[in-house]
Amino acid sequence: MQEAIQDFWLWQFLGRLHPLIVHFPVGLLCVALLLEVLDWRNHSKNFRAGTTALVWIGAVSSVVAVAFGLLLANVEDYGGEAVEFHQWAGIATMSLALLTLWLLRSGRMGAFRSSLIITVVGVSVAGHYGAMLTHGDDYLTSVLPYSQETRDSGFDATQFSFASNSGQPLTETQVAELNLEVRSILAHNCYSCHGATKSKGDLRLDKREFIEKGGENGIVVVARQPEKSEMIRRVKLPFGHDDAMPGKGKRLTEKEVATLEFWIKQGTPWPSGEEKSIFRVAPLAPRNPTLPPAIAGMKNPVDRFVNVYFEKNKVAWQEPVSDRLYIRRVFLDVIGLLPPPRKVVDFMADERPDKREILVRELLNRNEDYAQHWLTFWNDALRNDYSGTGYITGGRSDITKWLYNSLKTNKPYNWFVRELVSPNEESAGFVNGIKWRGTINSSQRVEMQAAQNVAQVFLGLNLKCASCHDSFVSDWKLADAYAFANVFADTLLEINRCDQPTGKMAGRGFLFKELGEISVDASTEQRLRELADFLTQPKDGRLYRTLVNRIWAQLMGRGIVEPVDVMDNLPWSQDLLDWLAYDFVQNGYDIKKLMFTILTSKTYQMPSMGVKEPDVLTAPNYVFQGMVRRRLTAEQFADAVSVAFNPVYPDSAVVFKRMPETIAQEIPFARASLVKNDPFLTALGRPNRETVSTSRSTQANLLQALELTNGEKFNSSIEKGAVKWKTKYPQSEALVKALYRRGLGRDPLSRELAVAEEMLGKNPSVEGIEDLAWAIVLHPEFQLIF
Repeated sequence: MQEAIQDFWLWQFLGRLHPLIVHFPVGLLCVALLLEVLDWRNHSKNFRAGTTALVWIGAVSSVVAVAFGLLLANVEDYGGEAVEFHQWAGIATMSLALLTLWLLRSGRMGAFRSSLIITVVGVSVAGHYGAMLTHGDDYLTSVLPYSQETRDSGFDATQFSFASNSGQPLTETQVAELNLEVRSILAHNCYSCHGATKSKGDLRLDKREFIEKGGENGIVVVARQPEKSEMIRRVKLPFGHDDAMPGKGKRLTEKEVATLEFWIKQGTPWPSGEEKSIFRVAPLAPRNPTLPPAIAGMKNPVDRFVNVYFEKNKVAWQEPVSDRLYIRRVFLDVIGLLPPPRKVVDFMADERPDKREILVRELLNRNEDYAQHWLTFWNDALRNDYSGTGYITGGRSDITKWLYNSLKTNKPYNWFVRELVSPNEESAGFVNGIKWRGTINSSQRVEMQAAQNVAQVFLGLNLKCASCHDSFVSDWKLADAYAFANVFADTLLEINRCDQPTGKMAGRGFLFKELGEISVDASTEQRLRELADFLTQPKDGRLYRTLVNRIWAQLMGRGIVEPVDVMDNLPWSQDLLDWLAYDFVQNGYDIKKLMFTILTSKTYQMPSMGVKEPDVLTAPNYVFQGMVRRRLTAEQFADAVSVAFNPVYPDSAVVFKRMPETIAQEIPFARASLVKNDPFLTALGRPNRETVSTSRSTQANLLQALELTNGEKFNSSIEKGAVKWKTKYPQSEALVKALYRRGLGRDPLSRELAVAEEMLGKNPSVEGIEDLAWAIVLHPEFQLIF
């Protein structure tokens, strides 16, 4: 105990010392810069000696500051992007300070002065992000006069719906509402340090009895006297004060402080019955909302629900995309391939009014192509891969044959889930997980992996936090996670909190007990059959909402609920989500029928929308306006290059041993979904699949640019293809038109043709063809799904 207290104070001391050490080199280097400016032409020895000493001390201090910072980062609770920026800015500044010192010692005064200026700027940037960590994002604006006035302004109780204007005691409903607001404030600002998992100063704020008890420094709340309550004093203290709370990150807003004061003035009321959750919990039961009436040109149920949403949010319908864009879009979404040029021409010339519906049915009936494309999505979600951790030691098994055949035959989703949860020999790899070698965290044992993966994939529920401690972002407790993990375990698991044994056992149970009770003493095989029965029954609306939302996100670029693994978040249209899930069950759990409904809607056919920042898609005020423009996945891109120019992978790259015996006759070429991961696919976003991955980033990055510019596999494929294209098209004009039709599904514009012919000359060379193919591949029309 004494050692723990000593360690605590040691880290407190280092935490206080770190900013001082950071500020020390800042001041010294700034003074050194000032001396250089003052002595720019005179070259005084006294000035030079002073500058040298300051730069030496500043450089050494920057090294110490970075060392302390890295040390503290491993023991403190800081998190988020600001931490990374602060750390890397500090490391960069240290490097610059050392470079500046070296340039000074080398006598390179011009370079020294430039490096000194850059170092001072770097120190300022690092200090800015450090201040954001310790004082909040608004550490500058919060001390301005207008900000202080706002903070000190009086509290108007009428801004709260639970406030009693008549002076009468709060009703039970008002007490529950006030209590919910107070607990939400405490949960988001205090529980990380003063909750069930971590109780600094022996203070917990997650339950009424603990709040009333106080901590090692005494009572924190005095009923009806906020002015005498330590909690209020601390949350009102200025930034940087030793006693200010929260100690790190953003401070409480004026409204949040006023809410706590109002609650204390009312006598810290607490509901007498069951506490309402501070987190949104999505409904479990299915629901069949009334279908809005059909209006002219809108018979598809999706459009009827979206039309109601558009009217409410004042969003205008857009004209459908052209036939050329639609055929490319639906080919890539259903089978993951570019449409052949002849198919594009014929489709555009087709005058049948239902030609788009006919096209969708045709593509959905291409069972092998459909399976080869959607294998990628399910491999990511079910963490199934063809190589990697566990395969050499036998601590992992794949489900590829089972998965491919399930997709090829369009297995009903309820049976698909049933065979994964209560598996046969071919499908057992999912719940068996990865048996990691050596000592692992208790939250990563195979039984817990099974619980986490089943919850995430099929229920859109994150159990990973609750596998280590009670969750901070939901109501799920550590005991819930262990009880669910025990359903997959041959013997009961001891509960470990933050990897430390507790001596407690959790029993066995499903997360949603209203769906059924697991037989505690039954065999593991019997328990898994029961779990599969409970999970897939029609009244488990959450299972089918989760699947519908995932398919919508794949086709539309953004889920009705986002992120797709947090199904307790509010959907932008509850009625649309509920209707699609209910209709999915009524249609025999048929994923292809679900896709047909979405793909033939006017909603799907509208022009795609671009977003500047990915955060827009998860913002609480997100407004749906149509499909989100997407970048081709790694597999789609590789297959598009293979179809348009030259195969990226040889036939020998296909993992035939893991595939069904018929696969060789079913693939048009070596599709990227059937090959092992490599640096090319990794650079373009394919995950390693050691954990569940249900979405991929569609944002371009530097690694992708480098791979497409200098990557051996991609450029080798283009180069080999150029040789073939030169033999087939010796004349530039025909060559350019053929490449455009294969790659972009259209003829080149006159200006594009002129530029390409000028680049190639009358008799194109292999290098010229390679450059043209590379330019087409990097064209937005090739890389994006519009």
